[in-house]
Amino acid sequence: MLETIPKTGSAIGIALLALGDRWTLLILQRAFVLHTRRFGDWSAQLGLSESTLAARLRDLVAADLMERAPYDDNGRTRDAYLLTPRALELSNLLLAIWGWEQASVPGLEDAPVLIHDTCGQDALPLLGCGSCGLAPVTARETSAERGAEAEFARINMPRLHRRAKHSTTPVDALSYYPETMEILGDRWSTAILAASFLGVRRFTDFKAELGISPSILSDRMRRFVAAGVLQTPTSAGEYRLTAKGMNFFPVFAILVDWAQRWYSSDSAHELTIWHTSCGAQLRPVLLCSRCGTDLERTKVHFELPAVTAP
Repeated sequence: MLETIPKTGSAIGIALLALGDRWTLLILQRAFVLHTRRFGDWSAQLGLSESTLAARLRDLVAADLMERAPYDDNGRTRDAYLLTPRALELSNLLLAIWGWEQASVPGLEDAPVLIHDTCGQDALPLLGCGSCGLAPVTARETSAERGAEAEFARINMPRLHRRAKHSTTPVDALSYYPETMEILGDRWSTAILAASFLGVRRFTDFKAELGISPSILSDRMRRFVAAGVLQTPTSAGEYRLTAKGMNFFPVFAILVDWAQRWYSSDSAHELTIWHTSCGAQLRPVLLCSRCGTDLERTKVHFELPAVTAP
């Protein structure tokens, strides 16, 4: 029986249960970039099994990220899958992930190019503060404050899907890169990085904060060090973010904002990110690196590299 996303607890934890899976992210990415809506099109684009695709689409519907829309296929009624209002607000999250790849993954070839239709130029997304308009905003220019009963990323519940192996995911210009999937490929990886932005440093503190098993935590920390996202632990046993890891802050800030607008129950459980430059709560927005205006979802598109015949 399909497990639904819980309605109580940490908003960020609930969001990670909904999004912390590489196939889910790739399905959403195709829906945004290629406007994929039909089962057969996702199957052809991603090369995953019908059972895996069906399970992910069921989960997306259960999480209110997609809704079924029946259509006629030569006399047979089939379902298309449309992004819900909740899912449409994930466009900035996907843009921020793409921006991190451009800045932090060396040797990218044939990467999609983001075009800002407002100014007509290729652009990079810059994290800005919606309260004061300043951009770019970095992690070092912010501070975080938890509510009195906030429990960050409590996502210790039965795993919905096995962690996909790198070899099972598509390798093409549109798909996320292996370095990205080390962070976003499952909910635990994303939770560990998010906890790092809140100042968690020691192995035992990560374990207590997240409710994660020592074996899973050891595996993820090893992967993060190998990927250059976390430094080799210090003599005091502290894991600190590298510059590459710090550059992931826009994704974290947008995820927190989205999660708490759609899943938060009360202020006692919330996490507030403050922008120290203006003293106001950070309202994350993505601005065009060329013209400085908002990268609105309907005002951007990707130009994909041409596919040459073998």
